Amino acid sequence: MTGGAGQGSSFDSDRIAALRARFSTPGGTPPVPVAPTGPARPRGFAAAGQPWFRAAALICGFVVLLYAIEGVDQIGGGDLDAAGIEPREVDGLSGIVWAPVLHGGWDHLMSNTLPLLIMGFLVLLSGVLRGLAATGIIWLVAGVGTWLTGADNSVHIGASSLVFGWLTYLICRGWFAGNVRHILIGIGVLFVYGSLLWGVLPGPPGISWQGHLFGAMGGVFAGWVLSGDARRKRRGDQSGVIASPR
Repeated sequence: MTGGAGQGSSFDSDRIAALRARFSTPGGTPPVPVAPTGPARPRGFAAAGQPWFRAAALICGFVVLLYAIEGVDQIGGGDLDAAGIEPREVDGLSGIVWAPVLHGGWDHLMSNTLPLLIMGFLVLLSGVLRGLAATGIIWLVAGVGTWLTGADNSVHIGASSLVFGWLTYLICRGWFAGNVRHILIGIGVLFVYGSLLWGVLPGPPGISWQGHLFGAMGGVFAGWVLSGDARRKRRGDQSGVIASPR
């Protein structure tokens, strides 16, 4: 027997040294791998991904387009205005597409600019695709209704049909969907712009009250159609409450 503590056959000094080197971090825990994060995104790119930025960019771009079209029209002597809606004329059907982007002069366009910017922004803010769908419904309903009911030998142009449609869409969408935030926005819009709704009634010659009326009807219809999922969910929730066991 030899003195001192003996070394068993499982003792491996090289292996122990390697393990010590591997776990030689403070606290004796193995290092945690960190995935590379890459360079920080510039603030401009972060802002571009925000819903408010997309809504603002889209509606501002649309208004710029309206001014560009009116500029071309002024240079051409107003010839583009003839492409508006001609009620009950087959050739006037194409005006359903073009009427909202045509205006009878700078004054006409400038009077529509501020409500277009404000209400178009609010419509697009809750979702660009939903806002575009609402705009498409309003555009079509206003155009078809004007073509069917407008005065003979008249041409209807102007984005005011969209203004009235967006106005009623903003007012009613929250009530249809049961969304408190949208209801509050609708009340605010009604308080500020509600007086515009008088424009759906027959007024002075030269003002397309038919476009206003059917644009407003299109906004109500769009609010009802696009709130379908929320209404079905609310009905399902109510049914679940009624059918639940006591």
